[in-house]
Amino acid sequence: MAQWESLQQLHSSYSQQLHELYDRDGLPMDVRHYLAAWIEKQEWERAAQDLDFAMVLYQVLLENLDNQYSRFVQEELFLMQHNIRRYKQNFQRYQESPCTLAGMILWFLGKEKEILQTARLDEQVQGLKMDQSPMNTDTHKDLERQMAGLRNEVQCLEHTLICLEEQQDEFDFKYKTLQMEVMTDKAQQLQIQTLLNKLNECRKTLLAALIRLLDSCGLLQGVLVQGELADWQRRQQRACIGAQDDVCLDQLDKWFTGLARCLVQVLKFLKKLEELMGKLSYDQDPFKQQKPLQVRAETLLRDLLKSSFVVETQPSMPQGKGPLVLRTNVQFSVKARLLVKFPELNHSMKVTVSMDRDTPQVKGSRRFNVLGTSSKALTMAESQDGGLVADFRHLTLKEQKSGGGGKVVSEISLSVTEELHVISFKTNFELPDAEVVELQASSLPVVIISNSSQQQSAWVAVLWFNMLSESPKDVLFFANPPMAPWPVLAEMLSWQFLSSTGRGLESNQLDMIAHKLFDKQDNYDTCQISWARFSKENTANANFTFWVWFDGILTMVKACLEEMWKDGFILGFVSKERVKRLLKKKLRGTFLLRFSESIKDGGVTFSWVDYTPDNEPDVKSVQPFTRTDLAQIPFHEIIKNFQLMEADNVPENPLLYLYPNIPKDQAFGKYYTDKCGEESPYVKYIRTKLVFVSKEGRLEAKSPQYSDMAEGAEAPPSQGELCGQTADGDAILKAAEAAMNDPLLSSTGRDADSDLLALLDQGEGFNSWDLLTLDGPQIDLSFQFDCPIGQL
Repeated sequence: MAQWESLQQLHSSYSQQLHELYDRDGLPMDVRHYLAAWIEKQEWERAAQDLDFAMVLYQVLLENLDNQYSRFVQEELFLMQHNIRRYKQNFQRYQESPCTLAGMILWFLGKEKEILQTARLDEQVQGLKMDQSPMNTDTHKDLERQMAGLRNEVQCLEHTLICLEEQQDEFDFKYKTLQMEVMTDKAQQLQIQTLLNKLNECRKTLLAALIRLLDSCGLLQGVLVQGELADWQRRQQRACIGAQDDVCLDQLDKWFTGLARCLVQVLKFLKKLEELMGKLSYDQDPFKQQKPLQVRAETLLRDLLKSSFVVETQPSMPQGKGPLVLRTNVQFSVKARLLVKFPELNHSMKVTVSMDRDTPQVKGSRRFNVLGTSSKALTMAESQDGGLVADFRHLTLKEQKSGGGGKVVSEISLSVTEELHVISFKTNFELPDAEVVELQASSLPVVIISNSSQQQSAWVAVLWFNMLSESPKDVLFFANPPMAPWPVLAEMLSWQFLSSTGRGLESNQLDMIAHKLFDKQDNYDTCQISWARFSKENTANANFTFWVWFDGILTMVKACLEEMWKDGFILGFVSKERVKRLLKKKLRGTFLLRFSESIKDGGVTFSWVDYTPDNEPDVKSVQPFTRTDLAQIPFHEIIKNFQLMEADNVPENPLLYLYPNIPKDQAFGKYYTDKCGEESPYVKYIRTKLVFVSKEGRLEAKSPQYSDMAEGAEAPPSQGELCGQTADGDAILKAAEAAMNDPLLSSTGRDADSDLLALLDQGEGFNSWDLLTLDGPQIDLSFQFDCPIGQL
């Protein structure tokens, strides 16, 4: 497809860029349009450097303009004849410098390509996005039909108005001619009366069409403001707390702008009616009733403009836990947007920011000043999708030292993380008739903290408010916070994992959480939980709240277990009783991964099934690993190298199959970091590996520490590794003697046993570096750390 044709099919935001491009002096859009095919075929880059070639193209350009002028003469398009002749005269100035003209045309074509490339890239990005609320719904199709119908009605009215003006001019001419004649011709009088009757009917028809158009505008505006915009605001509220809802404003921008243009056009029509009425009026003139229509149109436009000023991106800090939690003296960003775009606006619209404007004060509540660039112009330059935005990127909040500074209207006292504050935006829109409309927008309530330790409590307040609040401006929400129904709470909890890790919670996992909150129930859908019980009161048999426990697990998963969680290998939220039910009929060595219910900041453990000599299932678990443990060694390496010390001190890895029946290495193999052969950084050293070993029957708690120094080789079978308690010299010696059966372990001609025993007998002088060799054989030497196990 030709470049010019492609440009004409772009979205309105890119079409606006094209219009702005051709507002410049140089190449008129008419010339670009009518000579598009010829212009795109020429070698303008060569012409910009070759004077002779440039002169040839210059002469051909003038000839093409002459040909186009002849066509307009034949088609009797008087205005276009005038324009083409004027363009040709303007091009005469390049007669001495045709290369300059060629360079200018080349520049315009390059800018056109940039617009096309940007549009195509945006289309590709939009195609990759998950479409959570498809625009091809019946409601949106109906809205598109209504918008198209409005545009068509406006065009028809515009044509009707032109015909009416011509009709009135004809009547005015004949009436004045008749008045100048001395003799009165009754036939002419009858003709004048007929023209007046016809003119009167046309005025009535036009006025009725305007009324119908305003009715349609009013109905459509109600759907947009009370329906689509309200739905978007609710989706944005949900998106702030993790929901994967579509919050793109492009479609609303298009609809609001289209409706506003229709209303502006109606006002122009009504102004034209007033002008026609000033030239000609009579008794029972229908146009005398147009004043109420003007008031109605102005009211609709004013209300639409007020609704179209929104906060597109809610306040957030770069390193925050989520949006709507701000910290004093830390920069945050927020973006306001006007959904009505008028490129012909000849005035700059400044947006100013303020804090807690017109919101009730609470007893003891803090007050803040907004610092930074608190006034910005609405512009399309800072928007990726062509929106008219004011993007505030470097604002900060500073607490007022003087206290509230105003009359307290509420005796309610709230904690710091329950205080809700609103950031307000204000701008002025100047209508074509010079009337100024004040526009205001408000952010969702924010929680302001002064220390990072308050962030967890602040974030849960944001979650609770946006999950349950029906009024986005209710800053006294926590004076009497509502209870949360379990279905709503479950959805929100799942969003936390979905937004942080890419995988939400499944029904079985949510059932375990519901059981933890409400005990055993046949159906949890009717259960409710209070704000205090969710985030303030400690859970049973623990010194921390449910939210602290849940958030600790989420933080641990995000920091240490994200890939394993996304792959579905961690059951996570599963009770001890259910672990037994799941594992007792599985093969020996089947294990699953679950979260600890007793560790405040998040813990993860594994449970596996073994069988007694009587073939009875025996489910065991290890002491949970904390975030600190997992920061030192990855969980998959713990699973890979974990060993259980049997009664005869023979180490064995009891973890064989990930529940339900996936071989361990098949499930976790892609996570392993060991390298083999020449890739191993330790190829010239004797390989050592620190592994977790639990001793059967040893249940006292010890801190599980683990370090894997064997960045390279595969571990040999567990029976061949040297394992034992570091404090137990006999165990080490016994294991070492068993390993000395291999003569290759000695790099000299001396007896292998005496070599190793000599090292072990050194006591405190024993140094692992003595085992290093540059070219010697490689063995695995494993050191044991006790990791307690227990039965479920």
